[in-house]
Amino acid sequence: MEGDTLSGLGNGNNEEIDNKVLKRFQNSFVQVQNILDQNRVLINEINLNHESKVADNLGRNVGLIRELNNNIRRVVDLYAGLSTSFVKSIDVSSDANSTGAAAAAAKSDGKGSGGYSKRHRPA
Repeated sequence: MEGDTLSGLGNGNNEEIDNKVLKRFQNSFVQVQNILDQNRVLINEINLNHESKVADNLGRNVGLIRELNNNIRRVVDLYAGLSTSFVKSIDVSSDANSTGAAAAAAKSDGKGSGGYSKRHRPA
């Protein structure tokens, strides 16, 4: 289902780009999900250690919280990379679409004006 939506971004000429973007999205989302699953385990352990109020367990929470923070940074970086990839793929698709549309318009009126004529209003 997601693949259908994402693969429809291009105009058919950009199928290779769409496939690369889709693969990157899928890989990144799998990585994000794995990190979030790991965070769930960390948070549960942190909560258990906190509830136990045992000094060693509370001390261990420091390292667990650092690991949790690093995981959150990794998720943010993955989403930033996805955003950049998505914008680049849209730019490439837009460039290809506008280049094709401009060429078609230039052929249609011979002037390259996009095929639109200016309307004149009576005074």
